[in-house]
Amino acid sequence: MLKSQSDHRAAGQEPTGRPLIMTFQDITADMLPLVGGKAANLGVLTRAGLPVPPGFCLTTEAYRRVAGGAGLGDVLAALAATAPGDTAALAGLAGRARDLMLAAEVPGDISRAVRESAGGPVAVRSSATAEDLPDASFAGQQDTYLNVVGPDAMLDAVRRCWASLWTDRAVAYRAANGIDHGAVHLAVVIQQMVQSEVAGVMFTANPVTGRRHETVIDASPGLGEAVVSGAVNPDQFVVSPAKKITKRALGDKLLSVRSLPGGGTEQVAHDAGEPEACLSDDQVVALARLGARVEAHYGSPQDTEWAIDAAGTLWLTQARPITTLYPLAEGADGFRVYFCFSLAQGLNRPITPIGISAFLTMAASVRRLYGLPPSVAAPFASPGMRVFLDVTKILRSRAGRVVLPRMLDVMESRSAVVLRGLFDDPRLGPAKGSALAAVLRVLKLAVKYRVPVRIVQAVVRPETAHRRIAQVGDLLRARLAPPEGAIAVQRLDHIERVLGTRIVPLMPEVAPGPVAGFLMLGLAARLLRGRTRPGELQTVLRGLPNNVTTEMDLDLWHAATRIRADEDSARALGGPALPEGPLPPVLQEELTGFLARYGHRAVAEIDLGMPRWSDDPAHVLGVFANYLRLDDPALAPDAQFARGAREAEAMAAALARRAGPLRRGIVRFALRRARELAGYREMPKNYLIVAVAAMRAQVAALGRELAEQGRLRSADDVFMLSLPEVRDALGGTVQRDLVELRRATYERELRRRHVPRVLLSDGTEPEAVGAAPPAEGALTGTPASTGTVTGTARVVLDPVGAHLEPGEILVAPSTDPGWTPLFLTAGGLVMEMGGANSHGSVVAREYGIPAVVGVAHATARITTGQTITVDGTTGAVTIG
Repeated sequence: MLKSQSDHRAAGQEPTGRPLIMTFQDITADMLPLVGGKAANLGVLTRAGLPVPPGFCLTTEAYRRVAGGAGLGDVLAALAATAPGDTAALAGLAGRARDLMLAAEVPGDISRAVRESAGGPVAVRSSATAEDLPDASFAGQQDTYLNVVGPDAMLDAVRRCWASLWTDRAVAYRAANGIDHGAVHLAVVIQQMVQSEVAGVMFTANPVTGRRHETVIDASPGLGEAVVSGAVNPDQFVVSPAKKITKRALGDKLLSVRSLPGGGTEQVAHDAGEPEACLSDDQVVALARLGARVEAHYGSPQDTEWAIDAAGTLWLTQARPITTLYPLAEGADGFRVYFCFSLAQGLNRPITPIGISAFLTMAASVRRLYGLPPSVAAPFASPGMRVFLDVTKILRSRAGRVVLPRMLDVMESRSAVVLRGLFDDPRLGPAKGSALAAVLRVLKLAVKYRVPVRIVQAVVRPETAHRRIAQVGDLLRARLAPPEGAIAVQRLDHIERVLGTRIVPLMPEVAPGPVAGFLMLGLAARLLRGRTRPGELQTVLRGLPNNVTTEMDLDLWHAATRIRADEDSARALGGPALPEGPLPPVLQEELTGFLARYGHRAVAEIDLGMPRWSDDPAHVLGVFANYLRLDDPALAPDAQFARGAREAEAMAAALARRAGPLRRGIVRFALRRARELAGYREMPKNYLIVAVAAMRAQVAALGRELAEQGRLRSADDVFMLSLPEVRDALGGTVQRDLVELRRATYERELRRRHVPRVLLSDGTEPEAVGAAPPAEGALTGTPASTGTVTGTARVVLDPVGAHLEPGEILVAPSTDPGWTPLFLTAGGLVMEMGGANSHGSVVAREYGIPAVVGVAHATARITTGQTITVDGTTGAVTIG
């Protein structure tokens, strides 16, 4: 048995005042720097009266002293200079650190404190200061030693726990999460060993579907190590929030881990037979109730480890937050369905607080334009710093069930599939009421802005649409300048006025042109029904004129050709890194000219908080450098664009002939108008971004003023505030602490790789419920741009600084206009997001590159360098 608590309280007090040894009963939640995450949680659980095996903690004070004499300085310096992605270098340095720690001398008082604490069999567990945290669990990164018997074995286990702070996986995990290696220390938990008959893990929320209060239990005979390490196929039980067992999946349990009499453990193989549950129903429910107590105590879902001994006593051996769950939408009233608007816009990354605030301000303008009273709350939420639209009412409406999924079919097809899958949910029964009011509002809006008349005008004379769109641009730019001599508060008033009243009302003025184009395409499709093959109508949309994004990309290419002709400029961009300092004159001239026309654009440009290309032109310089690598004239973007336009014209003529003598003239006219007008579809967003960029400059000016007054630490901190919070800061409120909290959340969300397309108010991600795994090697999505290409994959998660060799197939989570310069050298495109009419699909069609979108987990299942085939007609992506 372990020593008594009173013995441990008296042991090992350091001259620094920091103890060497503390019992669980004496440990509180605020002692993380002294005892590490695991010990802190065990202390909290013990003090809460939960069934934790007794034990104590050898504090980080012991590790600090041993590590201080181990000579880790050179290793720490090298780690600080090593890129997180250089796993080989990180592993080498981790090995050096482990060797140094294992060879370090253990001071006599520390050795005695450990030896004198030895008792019966114990579990010796690592407890790092960066472990079991709310945003990074570090689960399994350090080592645990079970059934340790005797003083010598205990001291050896302690040393190995210290060294395990430097496992390859722990070092790589810290590097990936941006945690300073030198700031992490390790305590050691020494806990009475539970000789369990059954053990395992329990999640108090479903880690796959995200559903809160649904308990998932994995269990296997013997010690829990078999389950935790993945060495066994365990039994799994799912328990509903009402504590009813809803799923029971029995594993084969062909292996168990058992304690050896003299210390240590062994793996015991078992014969295959008819599987039997290792837990009774009563035990499963008792575990779920215990998990609910743990979650209630912490106030958040927990990942726990548990054990049941031979006497049937249930023990908790560990608890940590579940860090992979997507945050819940705040303020949900009953059952709600949220659609991720951010993802539909091609934006996987979080949106800054100022960006979300600007979006909500514009959304209020949309409600006013639509004729809704101010008292109607905006149907938006922002869990995980992404914008979600509450579509509950829409899905309860018969008309909404028809319209919304069909809209998403051409914007974000995977979301449409998920939403249709919710139609049978009894919680979404159709609501009473008529869709007439909504239809009348739309008609009233269309009449007010003369949309039907202007659609007809655009079809009859396309130049009228061009002229009106240009006039809207001039009017918008005239509205963006703040009043001359405006003080800070007046500048903020201007920002809110522009976002709230001056942008959205201009969009109906722009829409009739592109709407007319797609209506003409739809007319042609109807007249050609049964006479076209897959992808032929898409071919008509290649090389469209009047597309501002295409024009931007071609301007980039033309600038690159002039840069190539200048020896100094070409040399400046030919090195491994972008040039620093003054640029050669020709390069500077081309960059300045491009930014004057398109400097308002950016990656993730709908976020007001994101720097524009004019703020940081590194991305543009990187694209210039990419273009200089393109030597084949046939692959030049302008040549590809012209080739696409010729193919489109030829296809339009062929389809007109195929329509037959009676319909030929109408089809020819409709397809010609579709090509003349559909390119304007990018113009509303372009104008929106012009306004967002101008308001960003105004917010930045406010940030500089607030930083000078000491209310913010730096000018850029202003983007971590909402517009009302900026007003508070101008009124005298110091916002530095709030900004620090927001920035930490933002940095954490930047590392999130998965964002749900649809999220329920209980945390459930419907796409993950009952999703069948695809066949081996089969990746399928939505056809977006016809044709087939085989080439080398290049997985790109962030276009800034990305290099794409000519002909490589771009594999990306999603794209917005900031990505499209990469399309010009790409041989094909695969995206996790999007539909047949999403932005990336349109540009891919215009450039004539095969594309498949909506491919689940494409960036994880495809690796850079693999040979893949993209079939943009069938929607298939084949690896190898």
